[in-house]
Amino acid sequence: MLKPIRFFVVCFLLAGCSAAVESRLDSVRAGYMTAPVSATDLEDKNNLDLLITADTLFHYDDYAGADAAYEIFNRKNPGIQTRGDTLREISTLAFGANANDYRPYMMDSLFVSYYQLWAALATGRKDDARVIINQSYARQTDMSREYEKLIESNKKSLAENSELATRLYDDNAHWAAYRDIMNPALMYLSGIYFLDAGEFSDAETYLSRANGMMPNNSFIKQDLKLAESKTRPQNTVWVFIEDGFAPKLTERRITLPFFIDGGMVPMTIATTEPNFLPNFMAIDGAQKLADVDAMFMTEYGEYKINESLRAVAASASRTALQSVMYNSNSKNAGWMGLMSTIYSEFTTSADVRTWATLPKTISVIRVANNKSGLIELRAHGNVIERVSVPTFGNHLVYVRIGPNDTDIKVITLKK
Repeated sequence: MLKPIRFFVVCFLLAGCSAAVESRLDSVRAGYMTAPVSATDLEDKNNLDLLITADTLFHYDDYAGADAAYEIFNRKNPGIQTRGDTLREISTLAFGANANDYRPYMMDSLFVSYYQLWAALATGRKDDARVIINQSYARQTDMSREYEKLIESNKKSLAENSELATRLYDDNAHWAAYRDIMNPALMYLSGIYFLDAGEFSDAETYLSRANGMMPNNSFIKQDLKLAESKTRPQNTVWVFIEDGFAPKLTERRITLPFFIDGGMVPMTIATTEPNFLPNFMAIDGAQKLADVDAMFMTEYGEYKINESLRAVAASASRTALQSVMYNSNSKNAGWMGLMSTIYSEFTTSADVRTWATLPKTISVIRVANNKSGLIELRAHGNVIERVSVPTFGNHLVYVRIGPNDTDIKVITLKK
């Protein structure tokens, strides 16, 4: 039998403590774009560290390092990410929800394509950009179908639990506008690429899809009209602005007394709750291109159903274990029961991991290049950044507003 202290240490190490994970991700956000990273040892990194490392390398203009990290992520996660398999469920039950490698959300893979496209354009790899766009389109189509299957599967799973179904769907009802998990920013950037290249049929395909997802964005409509009329834009600058952070997840624990076989044992259920973070700055004249909060919540809302059902099942299994230990005929039944209770508490956790550095919103400004070579970004009328661009041609400007700094990249499309 394990000694008490040794037993507690083993439990603590086995269980991926959700509070520790939350704290670490809070530190990542707080040090965003200021904490240095290395492009070495990428193969040894887990999924979440790969994404965070790649994101940071991208902002340091280490496009080769960022692309290498993203490609390793793509290789490790080649297909649609379902949320459960037998080995993962066993591991989660035994060691806690954070014991497994991070299971990416579908939208994570789409943002990988989005940043890889930016990196390809920034380094002039136009052919690679085309490949990335084609791959991302196929990926989004597959994900859309998989998402519909997930919805249908969840409806069947909840058929036997109408109370839980009502609560969960009420909680997520206001995110219904994003029933599709497509990334409109990726669609629009792809459309601009083809429009600038004069490939109007492809441009119309991507811009039409972006327009369908963001019907109130007048800049998308302007470019869609150009594609429909087979007209290249002239001396145009598109400014993509990322701001804030996507929702963070926090653990919510509920412990209730559970009476079984004449005794009482604690029954703890751990689930996640989203915490929405504020924008850092709203840029005058910018129109929303992607509401990442909504994208995340659309997908998370469906996974929350599985999470809730599995949390109840896992808690019931752990409670049954405690009951067996306490009611065994062994002379150590009390000690065994106590150990099983402690083990259950330590290994009951919710997976609070997300790609912490994704933006909260992506917005866009489309302006004519006024030959001054200077674009002023204003917030409440005050100039907060002056961006220098070449005085002729079509250009993309990438802006990431963070808590400590602003990253600005200027990319020439058509001279």
